[in-house]
Amino acid sequence: MSYLMPQNRRYSISATAARRITIHSQLLDGRTALPRGRQGVAQLLERLGYIQIDTISVIERTHHHTLWVRQPDYKHEHIDCLQSRDRRIFEYWGHAHSYLPMKDYRFFLPRMKRAREAPDSWEKEWIKRFGQYMEPVRKRIEEEGPLCSKDFEAKSETKGGWWNRKPAKGALDLLAWQGDLMITARRNFERVYDLTERVLPSDIDTSYPTPDELGRFLINRALTAYGLATLGEIIDHIRAADRDIIKTALDKMLADGEVVPVSIENLNGQDYYALPDNLDKLLKLRKTKPKLHLLSPFDNLIIQRDRIKRLFSFDYTLECYTPAAKRQFGYFVLPILYGENLVGRFDPKAERAKGVLTIKNLTLEKEFKPDGIFLKVLSDKLKNLARFNNCQKIEMVSARPAALKNNLSALLK
Repeated sequence: MSYLMPQNRRYSISATAARRITIHSQLLDGRTALPRGRQGVAQLLERLGYIQIDTISVIERTHHHTLWVRQPDYKHEHIDCLQSRDRRIFEYWGHAHSYLPMKDYRFFLPRMKRAREAPDSWEKEWIKRFGQYMEPVRKRIEEEGPLCSKDFEAKSETKGGWWNRKPAKGALDLLAWQGDLMITARRNFERVYDLTERVLPSDIDTSYPTPDELGRFLINRALTAYGLATLGEIIDHIRAADRDIIKTALDKMLADGEVVPVSIENLNGQDYYALPDNLDKLLKLRKTKPKLHLLSPFDNLIIQRDRIKRLFSFDYTLECYTPAAKRQFGYFVLPILYGENLVGRFDPKAERAKGVLTIKNLTLEKEFKPDGIFLKVLSDKLKNLARFNNCQKIEMVSARPAALKNNLSALLK
């Protein structure tokens, strides 16, 4: 239950309500109907604020996987068309390198300006290494049209010249980071760059936001995507402004009643915030039939690990950066969301040449007791995951508890 304390406009809600709000806001409870095809994908991305792009391809790359989890009819061409034809999305730094709604473009102008005028330490190092190549690279794109980094590879007759891929790629990325270039498309996952004025739609607002506008935008984006969040979680959602800008805007929104504070059961000392009209609707949600999702390690729901540990009591680390001998669960482990709880994790690998999705390890949380319904839903979802990765067969190597392997293997045949 929740209740409103009129004297200070603070909501107090249960941990269960907090999880329910979070899962609904992340479009994972099945209550929100989206259009089919790329229109649904565009609306999905606009609701979440960003979709992180990652290069790891043990299974389908994270941006494809994250969209597929929420939009079962998702196909690669949807995101490609939204970027290269419809111009409804663009690539820039969101939480990390991300697909972002094109209508949000103006709120990234301050970050581009800072990259030009007050670069961070890593940017200064890149400029030192690749700055001399930026103008020649930009000039070639201006004259020749869209190019990718391999278009700058040295030809045999120019061996020893500067047109080698590494400096060109550094220059391309700096030009995009500073806003002179945009990624107009991807070809076999390789970025294709063009002049910003040739990519950016003419009807997109490019007016420079004030600090207050920027702070309010980021707060609204985070609280829409999460339902409720701490100041730190708002800052970390889309990394496009300094803490002071967001904190100042949040204080104003709190004073004006545009944002309300929220206390969550058993999380003393953690101040959460929400949009009041949105929260009133979210608190009316009731428990529904549980949905099961196999989440990418970079999924928007779980990318903030401390948040998930607090709200879901789920301690999760992506161990691909951990030495193999020290890994507890595996290389590229996917959390399992079932209903309103994170109940386990598994380490898959798509061996596409063989048509096999290998489950190297699957572990359920100790307190979770699987029943027959859960096992059937999990097996069906694993089959869907195999098909999404162009695999026709699933092989299970290990599972905990031990009986889980035999039970699941029988259902996966």
